[in-house]
Amino acid sequence: MVLSNPPDAVKFPPSDLYSDEPPLETDRHLQQIILLLTCLKWWWQQRPNAPETRRNNFYAAGNLTIYYSNRQRRNEHFRGPDFFVVLDTEYKERKSWVVWEEDGKYPNVIVEMLSDSTAEVDRGLKKDLYQNTFRTPEYFWFDPYSLEFHGFRLLEGFYEAIVPTERGWLWSRQLELYLGVVEENLRFFTPEGVLVPTPTEVALQAETERQRAETAEAELERLRRQIQERGIDLEG
Repeated sequence: MVLSNPPDAVKFPPSDLYSDEPPLETDRHLQQIILLLTCLKWWWQQRPNAPETRRNNFYAAGNLTIYYSNRQRRNEHFRGPDFFVVLDTEYKERKSWVVWEEDGKYPNVIVEMLSDSTAEVDRGLKKDLYQNTFRTPEYFWFDPYSLEFHGFRLLEGFYEAIVPTERGWLWSRQLELYLGVVEENLRFFTPEGVLVPTPTEVALQAETERQRAETAEAELERLRRQIQERGIDLEG
């Protein structure tokens, strides 16, 4: 079943903009999308042991238009997920995701940020669209305010709820990462349960470790001086 935009949906004419999607509702929604994008790109591209198949073989975007018209028209059949990932594709900048120009590929993972004005559509029409037309293997939604978080996996053509762990995390087979809420943010976690950091968090951790090392060295030097002042022969 192919779903088109509902009659009351806002339609935009073809343009050279990066996205035909309307602005996000709040800064919190925007920051959440940026957080997911930043962490995933760092995890797959910057870490020393990142799988070679992931470093330059994916595309991730936020609030970017996906055009999927069977007639290859940009003025019909388009949607803009808040966050999506396409695997096994060239890593490069795009102004939009045009399915017929991308070997017919649709997103492997989609995350929608619920809001007062979009929650009903995200839970209903978009869920049906991603299940029946996009055939997206995994679909998640998250409310940055209420922290409502659910995920679905495509099984035999229909979405079934992903069972959460004891921590409330949901496993993404497509990303090989957990998604879970921590400090009111949706974050990625490794299979071992380690938080996938932002580059800023990595830098802060490195600085903290450097300061600890300097403090430990200073304390060791202080103890050495005290011992020397007392005339204790450490060599003996």
